[in-house]
This record gives sequence, structure tokens and C-alpha cells, in this order.
Amino acid sequence: MRRAPIVLVTTVIGTTGVLMFKPHEITPTIASSSSSSSSSSSSSQDATVSKSGSTTTATGAAISTQFGNTQVQVTIKAGRITDVKTLQLPANEPQSVQISNGAVPTLRESALSKQSAAIDSVSGATITSQSYAASLQSALDKAGFKAEDGSTAPTTAPTESEERGHGGGFGDHGAFG
Repeated sequence: MRRAPIVLVTTVIGTTGVLMFKPHEITPTIASSSSSSSSSSSSSQDATVSKSGSTTTATGAAISTQFGNTQVQVTIKAGRITDVKTLQLPANEPQSVQISNGAVPTLRESALSKQSAAIDSVSGATITSQSYAASLQSALDKAGFKAEDGSTAPTTAPTESEERGHGGGFGDHGAFG
């Protein structure tokens, strides 16, 4: 019986500490070409477009998150997305590499099947999914590609506070909310 007050006080203090915890905010931005001094080359930082006959290849903007940059290159032939290559993936820590590498095949398949950057988020890889979609939309915009259904994705990754409470999916209306 003497331990009950100690356990009660400890529980109250612990619960208060958890409720007052404020997580670190993610501040993603589009990486500028001035960051070419980083580990990746400046050519992968620049959003570019090249055309050859009915084939257009466009490189999207490098989308920066706390986990690292995401950048893709899209190939469009005869008005259809035929390939999406990943140029950069978040790699600030080993877990980021593992999560990103696991999500990319699903994200690529979604982009090819939907013919749009308004792709579904991969569970457990929300930031990678959203930054992949943002870079892909940037590339599609530069190539002048419009999805048949008119769907689009934002060209910036959301902050952590924007991401909370909606489950991370963003393929329905081309928006994160």
C-alpha cells in the first residue's frame, strides 16, 4: 500500500511529459542548383528537358527533406509516361536508404499505371512517396505533360505538421489533404 502514491505520482509525471513532447518539424524545400557542392553532381540537381522525335526526357527538381533529396527523371513517348528513373533518394541514414529502396518500385509502377504524378503513398514511406511525387510532377510540368484525368501532385514535399491526421495518401485529388 505504501508504493501506491509513488506509482501514481510517477505515472502522472510520465504522462505529462509525453503529452508535452513536441516533435522536430520537417522543413522540406526544393534543392537549388547552388547546392551543387554537395555529394551529388550539379547535373543531377538541375531540372532539365530533352526531346528526340516523339520522346521527351525530363528531370524533375531535387526535393529536399530531413532524410535527404529525392529526384526523378521521366521519359514520355507519344504522349505516355514510359519510364521513371530515380536519380536521388533520401540517404541521410541507413534506415532512409532501406525505406526508400523498398518504396521506389511501387511508386514507379503507380506512376506508370496512373500516367500521372498523383500516385498513392507507400505505407511506411510517406515522406519518400510525397517527395518522389513532387519531383515527378516537376519533371512532368517541365515536359509539358498533362495527365488525361487532369490530376497533379504538389511540387513541394509537405511538412510533418501538414502530414498528420490524413493517413499519407495523396493520389485521389492530386493534393496532400
